[in-house]
Amino acid sequence: MDIQQGPPRIFDPARRAHARDRAFTAFAEHDFLYRDMLDGLLERLEDVQRSLDTVLLIGCPDGSAAAALRALGKHVTCADPGPFNADANDGICAQEDALPFAENSFDLIICCGTLDSVNDLPGALIQMRRILRPDGLLLAACVAAGSLPRLKSALLKAEGDRPMPHIHPQIDVQSAGDLLSRAGYAMPVADIEGLTVRYSSLLRLMQDLRGMGYGNVMTSDRRGTLTRDVVMRASAAFAEAADPDGKTSEHFTLLYLSGWKPDPSQPKAARRGSATISLAQALKAKA
Repeated sequence: MDIQQGPPRIFDPARRAHARDRAFTAFAEHDFLYRDMLDGLLERLEDVQRSLDTVLLIGCPDGSAAAALRALGKHVTCADPGPFNADANDGICAQEDALPFAENSFDLIICCGTLDSVNDLPGALIQMRRILRPDGLLLAACVAAGSLPRLKSALLKAEGDRPMPHIHPQIDVQSAGDLLSRAGYAMPVADIEGLTVRYSSLLRLMQDLRGMGYGNVMTSDRRGTLTRDVVMRASAAFAEAADPDGKTSEHFTLLYLSGWKPDPSQPKAARRGSATISLAQALKAKA
């Protein structure tokens, strides 16, 4: 009897790399999600008061993120699951749960737009903590649960009683925060932001997803095949949800994660029972 070891294999790494490479040449025409996530990560970095000079950038479908970080005086190493993306940025092609870097290598890891399709997400978070230096910071963003409700609904209507998996499972904000804590990060934070985009057709939405490298990258035993008839029925269902101007609103949920590698210098929560004044005394003093 075969016993499966490790996490379930939901995503096909080769298919994932191919999807990212296929999106490489025309990525600038479909890059709005990446831009939004990158802006959110850089805004969060602005709030950090300490120097984080050596950076690992994971997810580099173009050179914009590396250029922005270098403009801030950072020393940037690029990594991407897609060989074309990695080569174009003089980086390393690697999966997030198998990073080929030594322990304590980086002050900062920025992971933009890739963690939603990692087979071993807990392992990836642990790997990133391992290669951070003490008091180093992880900042990550990816598409999360709650995304693409119109597309999901249209596909469900198109396939009726026998729906096939076309959109991979996505993590929610609470589970992501729990994973950060379990992976050993100090001061973990998980939060979400919403983004609504209006489309003239389902085809235009699917072109954007494909152009960003967000196609169906599940393993062959999990993924469904979109037939022409299904696409036509889904397109009609998508159009039925349109506003009076003929455009349909689609929603994306963007998940942001941050956590620090533990270090003795970091602030710690007060020990239980260490207060020098009781709650009753405090309330009495205010009376």
